[in-house]
Amino acid sequence: MACCEPELNHQAPAAYRNVLIAVLAINLVMFAVEAAVGLFSGSRALRADALAFLGDAATYGITLWALGQSLTWRFRAARIKGFSLLLLGLLVLADSLVSLITGAAPPGVMMSGIGALALVANLTSLMLLVRYRQGDANIRSAWLCTRNDVLANISVIVAGLLVLASGSHWPDVLVAMAIAGLFCHSAVSILRQANAEQRAGQRDGPGPGGDGCGPAR
Repeated sequence: MACCEPELNHQAPAAYRNVLIAVLAINLVMFAVEAAVGLFSGSRALRADALAFLGDAATYGITLWALGQSLTWRFRAARIKGFSLLLLGLLVLADSLVSLITGAAPPGVMMSGIGALALVANLTSLMLLVRYRQGDANIRSAWLCTRNDVLANISVIVAGLLVLASGSHWPDVLVAMAIAGLFCHSAVSILRQANAEQRAGQRDGPGPGGDGCGPAR
């Protein structure tokens, strides 16, 4: 593991903790903004993106908690994040399916405007986290969630423009479904890595200091 990649133990650099606190605050603010606008406008894509910010905030909070915890609890933390993302993905998918029957076209300009604001927030978070994009399942989950959210934000902006041009709610619904897919894909990736790390830890036994944690690739 490179020197810039923090281990999730008491030696994790203070800079990494500060980055997690900063991106946690960014995501909580953007969750509140997008959730309110999503409910007001009826945009499924904005609601899905708001849940992405909430999921990220939970990911950063759990990662902060996992710093200094035992190997067993770090595996549990990674699995909690993985299953939480999977649940969010299923909720977004269900909301999208309901909108196929009852949904109307949301304001395209509002969608694109809030999507652009969300993109700025996630690019800021991404720049803060880029140094720590490698590591165990807990560290990698923070990077994966933010990277996926940048893609989701761009999709929301494009969807808003398509809704504005077509007057149809389909672009909004399809983007919400795509965000649900990103949730599920990230969840599976995190759970697989956590399982692989646990198997490696059981096979190799505790390393120096009794941690038993090595880098997974």
